[in-house]
Parts: sequence; C-alpha cells; structure tokens
Amino acid sequence: MTLKIGKGASAPPFLVMDVIAAANARQAALPPGAPHVIRMEVGQPGTGAPAGAVAAAQAALRSGHPLGYTEAFGLRPLRERIAAHARDWYGLDLPIERIAVTVGASGAFPLAFLAAFDPGDRIAMAAPFYPPYVNILTALGMTPVILEAGPETRFQPSVAMLEQLDPLPDGLIVASPCNPAGTMLHRDELAAIATWCDRNGVRLISDEIYHGLNYDSPIASAAEFSASAVVVNSFSKYFSMTGWRIGWLVLPPDLVRPVECLAQNMFISAPYISQVAAEAAFDCHEELQANVARYRQSRDHLLAALPGAGFSRLSPAEGAFYLFADISDRSNDSAGFCERMLREAGVAVSPGVDFDRTRGSRFVRFSYCGPEEDMRAAAERLRHWR
Repeated sequence: MTLKIGKGASAPPFLVMDVIAAANARQAALPPGAPHVIRMEVGQPGTGAPAGAVAAAQAALRSGHPLGYTEAFGLRPLRERIAAHARDWYGLDLPIERIAVTVGASGAFPLAFLAAFDPGDRIAMAAPFYPPYVNILTALGMTPVILEAGPETRFQPSVAMLEQLDPLPDGLIVASPCNPAGTMLHRDELAAIATWCDRNGVRLISDEIYHGLNYDSPIASAAEFSASAVVVNSFSKYFSMTGWRIGWLVLPPDLVRPVECLAQNMFISAPYISQVAAEAAFDCHEELQANVARYRQSRDHLLAALPGAGFSRLSPAEGAFYLFADISDRSNDSAGFCERMLREAGVAVSPGVDFDRTRGSRFVRFSYCGPEEDMRAAAERLRHWR
C-alpha cells in the first residue's frame, strides 16, 4: 500500500542551505593550519546578539520565572517597544493591537499569506527574490507571479511593471533593502507602489527585515503610505539575533484577528526568552550601529576590489549586506561556478538560481556580513582565482 504524499512536500530546496552544508564539509576536511573557508553564502551577521539582549536573557533565566507561553501576539512590553521604534524611525503612531510578535520573519510570512490570500490567488514579486516567498506561497496553493526586474530598476519592481499585468494580482511582495541584490525602493517609489496597490485592491506585503542596514538612502516603511499593507520585520539582521527566532508583523486592522487566530493554532507564541532579549535589544543601538559601520566598510572594500577579481557587474549595494554579481562573461552555470569557487579558492557564495529561476544561472550572491578581515581576504583570494 502506497501512502499519499502531500503537494507541500514537493517544495524545492533553499539551495543556500546546501551551500552551507558543502562549506561545512570542506572546512571539516581541511588539515590543521590550512586557510579556513570564507563564508559569504549566508545572510547571518558575523556578530552575535547585542550585549544588552544577552544580559536580559541571562537575568530572565536566573529569575526563576517559568518563561512559559505568552499571548499569541507576544509580551505587551515588547510590543510597546516595537511601537516606539515605529515612532522613532518612521513617525508612525501604531496601536500595539496591530503589532504581532512572531517566530522570526519566517514564521510571519505564512501567517500573513494565509490571512490575506486564498488558494489560487496570484501574488506578484520581482525577480530576483528571496526563495521562501515562492516556496511558501506554492506550498499554500497560491500562485507566484514573477516580474523580471533588472539593473534598470535596481532589481526592484515598478508601477510600470505592475500596470502591465493582466489580470491584476491579488497581492504584491516587495523587499527594501532586498535579498539578494541589496537594493532599495526609494521613498517616492515605495509610496507610488503602495498607492497603486490601494487603488487597485492589491494587498501589499512589505518585507522590511533589513531596515537599519542602509548606507546611502533613507529607509521608508510601507505602513507610512498604506493602512492596508502588511509589514514584516525581524530581529535577525540589524539586531543580529538570527538564532533567537524572533520577528514581528505590523497588521492592517482587518487582518489583526485572523492572524491572531492563526498564530494561536500554528505557533502558540514566540519563545518567551527571545521576547525578553528582543525588548532589551532596542537599548543597544550604539553597538548595533558599530556593526553597520563594519558592514559598510566591507561593502566599500568589495565594491572597489571585486571588479579587479573579475566581478565587474555588481548590483548597487544600497542596503542589507549583499552584492548580486552578473557572471555571464565567466559562466552560465552559477551552481557549478560556486562549487568550483569553494573547492579551488575556499570562498563560499550562493548561486543565483536560488533567487531567479529564469536568469539565476548567470548570477551569484556575495554576503558581506562576516568578519571584515574575512571579506578582505576573500577579495584577495578571488583576485588570484579564475
């Protein structure tokens, strides 16, 4: 007797995880004293959680408090700090009822998608994109609609692209700064897209998890321009707390109760200890800004050095900690190119096929959030590698 396997089991892999495994295996096989593998494949800050967040978690563990379930939307003091953060950064006055603490941004996306859309709905996004957008939507029975964006729009969607869609989509996902290109929707561009979505009944989902990691252009939140937008954010990137699995949603009023019911059933709540640490992280901006300064230095060095290593076509590195490199003058097989780079140069980067299934074989993504000395060493290794 053959048992049924659900359609969700056919979700494709997130290939960067395979690169991580390959880099780990290569590092483990190196003889003592050999140059280590330089990790540029994953968007994980090279710094840990800020000291104040760690201290708050330690104090909570020593307190004897049971550290059990919280409300599905999280601890009230944390939600109040998120609301204060929205006032400080965007001038937004958000009631905490519209703020939901989640199990990272990864836990926020299925909540948002399930609450906002139905199976069969069509959700647009620009390629290149963060792979789990497509994989989660597909597993939920929704249909991704891919807009092929290029250097002319900094790999971001535009109103002109959206107006070409027929029929119009039910939703649109934007990310600014974006993964993998590290580019941003500037304030006027995001405002125009939000206005277009509201005018056409298209639900806007705005991925803002890299806010705070912007270098040349100011950030803007979709919640500034649309009361119906869903905003996804996280403590993983700017706050350097990837393993704590803590994020948040800013919800429009009509989705508050639907998301709460889904969260109650799917996750119960985000981890108590992570919520305590996250609240304290808001008092650590000096330490966090020092991290951003290091990312900026690595970015500046790579933008200057990588062209001399044969990577001359790079995305504008406006934010996050990624560079998207067009390698079509060297290879049309980004996966094989990355395998060879790891094997021969000891530098791990991500193939573009993860982020663009049509054109990704011609691109690779460099992540520069690791130690600054590693980023400089990587550029030097690649200068001698062809």
